[in-house]
Amino acid sequence: MQDRFYPDVIHYHDRTKHHYHRYARSAGRMDWKNQPVPFRFYEDTVREPLPFLQTDPAATHEELYRRSNRSPAPFTRQNIAGLLELSLGLSAWKSLGSSRWSLRMNPSSGNLHPTEAHLVVPATESLQSGLYHYNSLLHTLERRALVSPQLWEKIESHFGTGGFLIGLSSIFWRESWKYGERAFRYCNHDAGHALAGLSLAAGLWGWRFRCLNALSDSEIEIILGFDRTKWNRLEAEHPDLIGFVGSQHATDISRAVPERVLQAFGNMSIDGRPNRLSREPVDWKIIYDTAEATRKPHTEEQRYSYGRQPFTGQPESALAAPAVIRRRRSATAFDPDAEIDAGGFQAMLDKTLPRDGCPPFDAQVGEPFLHLLIFVHRVKGLEQGLYFLLRSPDKMQAVRDAFRSDFLWKPVSTALPLYLLQTGDLRYESTQVSCHQEIAGESAFSLGMIAEFDAAVRLAAYRYRQLFWEAGMIGHVLYLEAEAQGFRGTGIGCYFDDPVHSLIGVADHSWQSLYHFTVGRPVEDPRLTTLPAYHHLKDQRQSGKQQAQRTTL
Repeated sequence: MQDRFYPDVIHYHDRTKHHYHRYARSAGRMDWKNQPVPFRFYEDTVREPLPFLQTDPAATHEELYRRSNRSPAPFTRQNIAGLLELSLGLSAWKSLGSSRWSLRMNPSSGNLHPTEAHLVVPATESLQSGLYHYNSLLHTLERRALVSPQLWEKIESHFGTGGFLIGLSSIFWRESWKYGERAFRYCNHDAGHALAGLSLAAGLWGWRFRCLNALSDSEIEIILGFDRTKWNRLEAEHPDLIGFVGSQHATDISRAVPERVLQAFGNMSIDGRPNRLSREPVDWKIIYDTAEATRKPHTEEQRYSYGRQPFTGQPESALAAPAVIRRRRSATAFDPDAEIDAGGFQAMLDKTLPRDGCPPFDAQVGEPFLHLLIFVHRVKGLEQGLYFLLRSPDKMQAVRDAFRSDFLWKPVSTALPLYLLQTGDLRYESTQVSCHQEIAGESAFSLGMIAEFDAAVRLAAYRYRQLFWEAGMIGHVLYLEAEAQGFRGTGIGCYFDDPVHSLIGVADHSWQSLYHFTVGRPVEDPRLTTLPAYHHLKDQRQSGKQQAQRTTL
């Protein structure tokens, strides 16, 4: 049976496509005086400063994806702080002339960062059990409610192990200020990036992030206190997901929260006033209509099996896992003559395949629905041309039936489901379909993430958001893999949707392109100055209030 909101999803998706003759609707200009503040603060809360890592976890690049040899760390304030620092914290500041902006571990469309994080943590040696908002600018937890020992006992009893909860939410206005109606897509990309960052960083402490995939959006709002928060107009946080972070060895973890625990959360008093982000937020009505149409109801909890296929050979990286995370950047220009060898290229792609017991995809948001259409420009050992990475082996026949009949489908490797579709120099085509952006053609390779769209969304409209989360997770892996091999990636949200579909021979909604990405050797801008991530916190905490005031309106 078709979801009753499916037509609303199709209306939004088609209306927000870019075309050669017109782009999706946006403001058409940069209203700098109305630019949203990039950091959320909850005023009138108790702020708990978090310690910074003095020593990063000892883990190789390969151990980002293999946590099996790591003993689970205790759930202390220090370790929880370390997880947040390496997943959602600041990575650097950049300056050019009088302009200065921060970068974060988790990438974001336009560096606008609509994603917020909230934690429900147990009592530690120096932290009261409670509901907290993570303030990445100050690396601080802002306490919104205390969680009683009785409630925490119920939580721990339900999950059968120690751990804590992390919830993600989106502020649509942060993205729509620049991108207009298409911003709903980008907010969900960013949620996927943040989810992948949390899952990968959790593994460095021997923990696993498990998505509580049974929860409804309404239940998430109750747990995070959104239903009792007075939001500024058009600046509310919309619920994305909640995950349970526990030991990697814990088995049979529930993906739901019992009614008695939900009732206890609903009865908690919530503290804190959300800071105002802009003077006059603009109402992009279709975004809020689509958010309503794609709200998730309560569902049966699901567990997914992705298989345990071995990884392909991995080029040795000189960078440890935390260094790879800290160095992640988005390239703005590439060396058009640089190439990557075929082994490194295939190793990057291999990390995007979901595997049981391997982050980030074992967070188990849902069934994998995305595959990669790849423009190979300069990969040593491979012909230039169009390739396809099949991320679900059982979907081969469906793909071949839907795509152009003249594609070759020539296997490239016995170890990787990678196929050559057609040969030729497609640098012009890849640049053209990515909104004429040169980085798509001057890279070593670029790609589009192609979703089994109707199969995912027709029966459950909320899966529309999850498709973009999956795309963001894939993009996050590619960012880190590029850095590990001395290259750099860039997510591309601007592309011409239907020309991509025409390229593969699809004219309906069965398959849709949801995100583009490109990888190459970066050309650095010598005009930029780089500053340490938390240089603004002298002695870690001096003048935190003043910093908050300087960052707000």
